[in-house]
Amino acid sequence: PAENQSIAGVVQVSYADSRNQLQYAFNASEARKFCRSLRLSIASKAQVEAALRRGLETCRFGWIDEHFVVIPRKMALPNCGRNRTGLVPWRVTVTAKFDVFCFNESDAAEQMTDASTQSSEFYSESTQPSSVILNSTLTTSSTHSTSPSSHPPPSSSLSTPITTNNEVEAARSVGNTHGSTGAKAVLISCTCGLLISAAVLAYMKLRRRCSDKKQQKDYIQTEEWTCVKNITETKTAVQE
Repeated sequence: PAENQSIAGVVQVSYADSRNQLQYAFNASEARKFCRSLRLSIASKAQVEAALRRGLETCRFGWIDEHFVVIPRKMALPNCGRNRTGLVPWRVTVTAKFDVFCFNESDAAEQMTDASTQSSEFYSESTQPSSVILNSTLTTSSTHSTSPSSHPPPSSSLSTPITTNNEVEAARSVGNTHGSTGAKAVLISCTCGLLISAAVLAYMKLRRRCSDKKQQKDYIQTEEWTCVKNITETKTAVQE
């Protein structure tokens, strides 16, 4: 790649056919060998992430050192990385054909040294670089393609996307929140049930006591009436 054709030392290599149409051309091993042929190394995930933070954004999958493909996205687009942002990773078979991200260590060191004086416009979307093979001959040029939907990756070669650490942590956080909410709901329901049961028992005991007092009062009145009746009958008998 030519000077200033990388971002943070990372450059994306693509293949152009005889009609100058970009095609995915490298499997995992070919991608690594091709970077070496350019006297570069295949970029790692951390290196592509660093380039993404400094402005690298593409709409094509590329191999990295960890044996899977990625798309660096700063803005979400439906036809790029499934409308996701960040470094969008996908697990694919190592024989699948994609672009490749190569790493130029000297470029990275130079750009880090000059970072304080470089204009931020150098890393804008209008200067997205990559090295492209034209007519089977390696040349260097800048590409501005942001919607290569005409050349999507083979659907048979793609499987479930990798779940990033941020997504895992978010899923765990949501699960913990739901679990805590459910536990609180169960605890509140149990407490309400106990309070209702206690109120019902207290009401039944109070009603039973009232009923017992009423029965006792009726019994006393009956006994008094019986005694009065007996006394009256006795007086009548004596008078006779």
